[in-house]
Amino acid sequence: MLSNPAQNITTTEQDKSWDSLTILLFAIAILLLFWGIGWRSPWPADEPRFAEVAREMVATGHWFFPMRGGELYPDKPPVFMWSIALFYWLTGNLKLAFLLPNALCGLLTLTLVWDLARRLWGNKTARTALFLLMLAPQFFIQAKNAQIDAMVACWITVSCYCLIRHFFLAPNWRLYYLAWAMMGLGVITKGVGFLPALMLIPIAIYAFPQRKELPPAFQKKAWFGPLFMLAVILAWLIPLLLITSGSDDPQFQAYRDNILFKQTAERYANSLGHVQPWHYFISSVIPVFWFPLPFMVIAFWKSLRESWKQYPVIWVILSWVVLVVLFFSLSPGKRGVYVLPALPMFALALSPAVNLLDHKRWLHWLMVGLMTLIGVVMFAGGIAGIAQIEKAVRELEEQTLQAGLMLFTCGLIWLGTLWFRRNKNAYLTLGGLLAVTWLIFASWGYHLLDPNRTPKALMANIAHTIGTDAELGLVNFKEQHILFSPVTVTHFSYLAPIQEQEERAWAWLHDSPNRYILIPDSASVRCFTLSKGQNMGEAHRRHWILFDATTAEPQCDAPESMRKFVTQRPYPW
Repeated sequence: MLSNPAQNITTTEQDKSWDSLTILLFAIAILLLFWGIGWRSPWPADEPRFAEVAREMVATGHWFFPMRGGELYPDKPPVFMWSIALFYWLTGNLKLAFLLPNALCGLLTLTLVWDLARRLWGNKTARTALFLLMLAPQFFIQAKNAQIDAMVACWITVSCYCLIRHFFLAPNWRLYYLAWAMMGLGVITKGVGFLPALMLIPIAIYAFPQRKELPPAFQKKAWFGPLFMLAVILAWLIPLLLITSGSDDPQFQAYRDNILFKQTAERYANSLGHVQPWHYFISSVIPVFWFPLPFMVIAFWKSLRESWKQYPVIWVILSWVVLVVLFFSLSPGKRGVYVLPALPMFALALSPAVNLLDHKRWLHWLMVGLMTLIGVVMFAGGIAGIAQIEKAVRELEEQTLQAGLMLFTCGLIWLGTLWFRRNKNAYLTLGGLLAVTWLIFASWGYHLLDPNRTPKALMANIAHTIGTDAELGLVNFKEQHILFSPVTVTHFSYLAPIQEQEERAWAWLHDSPNRYILIPDSASVRCFTLSKGQNMGEAHRRHWILFDATTAEPQCDAPESMRKFVTQRPYPW
């Protein structure tokens, strides 16, 4: 144990952990996390892919290797997809299953941040930590989406929780080894699960300089920790290597090489996508998606300095947050969600210094000004949407009206609340407005956006045109076309070049009657002339063109191989 921050906590504070305010905060958190689950379908970019993989796991019984459309999906380890598949297997409802894992991970993350703050500094600070994490927009944005980042952030938070309790409260070797095991789980969820190990750097810097002997938390058996991480990784890696090495199918070897090399070190060092400048997280992500927490560092700087002098654990946590941001900043490829794992610990570190009843004038008016701007934009957007009704296409009139009304309502709520609370606590005002907006968006907004964020209408139109007994081939497609197709679909390897896909598709089209090919108008193809096909409508900013044997080109180069993948009719949305 390096220090005991809990020694100043009174028995009364510990006994009243579940006071009415804490219960209210958790009730709001649970409502926001689970509100809307089951009310929308998977939306691009990642959700349809993970949902389709999970659906195929349950449908085929093959869980170890993720597949979409019968083809191995080599970009991510399977843990997150396993979680969706498990809930789909338990509930039989994919709309429920695909959002449940991250909602539960979000609740666990909130609970761990609250509990750690309570153990370190008491219940009042624990409520502050809980509220700060709920206030940062990125937390709920990811917890209410089916992307991997919220889950890996949860496993990283579990690891940090265990390490801090072991080193700063009382040595607990079970928690220490659990921290390393959760790092292993994080690695096979999304590569970067090892990040809590970076916390050992500031811990060591703090612990060793003035000591002549090892602290109890640094006994020799601490070296066994990485073995627990390795054991969890090997529980997945050894079967992967054995199965892929013993298979004659080259796609299994390609899966192994991609998941172990291209998607890890190579992607970090030589990323070709999402390339951003080194300061991207500092200048563009953290100030916006963690708002207002970064500005609280400035507003409560004096209090924060006093807090980390009194509680060295705060300096350790903040140092780790800096190391995580630095780690991701060094890679050329950057996405805003990458720094999400650092957010819970950042909220925890700020909580002893932040006084939510202290009105820092400049921060108060900064928040009020920003909230006013958001309210005005939504209000004006709603008015503009309603005014466009007369110009809207007939079939879009109702949807346009509803979208305008939703924005108008949200803007009115924001501006009205700000007027009545213009001199009140801005933190509580922002928290309340964000909560109400999430409730509106996750019900009314889901209902409005679902038709536009899915290709349901497109695929239904195609099924009506070709008949449910026909076969549909896909070229240059996305997973949502499989997921929402009412007819049996065939594709020609998602990973193959477009030219190779179209050559296989042309041969398949002429091999049997009652077959059709669907191609986006943006594709560069030679075996099909896009102007000869039938325009089936727009989805995901592309027009989709349907071909049969009579509208395809009369000749096409023979494909080098005739690999194709068939998936049966997917989930009945």
